[in-house]
Amino acid sequence: MKTIRLTAETRKDILDNLLKRSPNNYAQYEKVVADIIANIREKGDAALFDYTSQFDKWNVNADNLRVTEAEIEEACARIDKPFLTAMERSAANIEAFHRKQLRNSWIDTRPDGSLLGQRILPLAITGVYVPGGKAAYPSSLLMNVIPARVAGVEKIIMTTPAGADGKVPAATLAAAKIAGVDEIYKVGGAQAIAAMAFGTESIPKVDKITGPGNIFVALAKKACFGYVSIDSIAGPSEILVIADETANPRYVAADLLSQAEHDELASAILITTDKALETAVQAEIDGFLQKLSRADIIRKSLDNYGYILLADSLEDAVETANAIASEHLEILTKDPYQVMTKIKNAGAIFLGEYSSEPLGDYYAGPNHILPTNGTAKFFSPLNVDDFMKKTSLISYSREALEKAHEDIEIFAEREGLSAHANSIRVRFQ
Repeated sequence: MKTIRLTAETRKDILDNLLKRSPNNYAQYEKVVADIIANIREKGDAALFDYTSQFDKWNVNADNLRVTEAEIEEACARIDKPFLTAMERSAANIEAFHRKQLRNSWIDTRPDGSLLGQRILPLAITGVYVPGGKAAYPSSLLMNVIPARVAGVEKIIMTTPAGADGKVPAATLAAAKIAGVDEIYKVGGAQAIAAMAFGTESIPKVDKITGPGNIFVALAKKACFGYVSIDSIAGPSEILVIADETANPRYVAADLLSQAEHDELASAILITTDKALETAVQAEIDGFLQKLSRADIIRKSLDNYGYILLADSLEDAVETANAIASEHLEILTKDPYQVMTKIKNAGAIFLGEYSSEPLGDYYAGPNHILPTNGTAKFFSPLNVDDFMKKTSLISYSREALEKAHEDIEIFAEREGLSAHANSIRVRFQ
């Protein structure tokens, strides 16, 4: 990892470097994705099956596209009991956390006969994309599906690529059953996103698409936004650790590497006020890299986007953390809760040395679908509200409108919208 003295200039350089990883910088793939989407819209299943045969190397058709109950049961039987139990416990924690996010419709009535309110209803049908191959993560499936189910979504469908044998990984199917997915289709890539966005003969059109994927999936979600809602255009994973002299260097190093192993574009940053901690963390990283299975990926990630920033004060560290707005932020200081009160921008905050980032990835309950690439300044983690829609309710009596009609007419006239003004005025002529 590069060790840098933290200044206003070095902070700007780091921010510029991190932003290079944004999915918005992959315009060279947009035409390929646009052509796939257009083909799916025009030809439906025929195009979907053709792309699946071409990219996933198995002979798909309308009869074997959808995962059967027998396939799901067989997959669950092949999962070892401890893993199945861990997924079930994780799902229970995720559900309990997200149930606290539920909000009710409301109506406010006034003595003059006016009524204002908000009606909150779940979306009718949502789709979740689940990557296949080495990027198949059952934990992300749970995080995407359970909030939708808690929200009351009527139907949740899932698309995920099958292997050349036409089979979906057993862990993916087991997680889908635990989470409560209604229908599973064996398709992946941009073509799966297009199928959910516009519908085909076999796959229903959805109202919202969530879930991670490669750059083609991300660009397809971006292109389909507006026809359907999406969660976000996710970038590479990130972790930022704020630590002082009280931090355990072994814990800090382990936590940084937990995100660096995702891919070569992942970012791992330590901001510390203690030079001795920097030296110790570097040594611990070197030791861990001798035995971790994804060491090659980690090394490239750290070479590209790994930093140890030496700050003059915790105030400088916090200011930089807020500027970076990291997906995951760990605070390993003498008083992490006091530091936390100054953090404005982060996807998820982990407090204290026994709250390492994987706790949030797998088990605690808060969603691990988080804003990346600085978007924590204006985006939130995936939550129940993402699967709800809100409708305003407005009802005025004549008495209530009479008090307001002149103000409304003035507004409309000043905006040059005489028909708007007339719509109110005719009621009092």
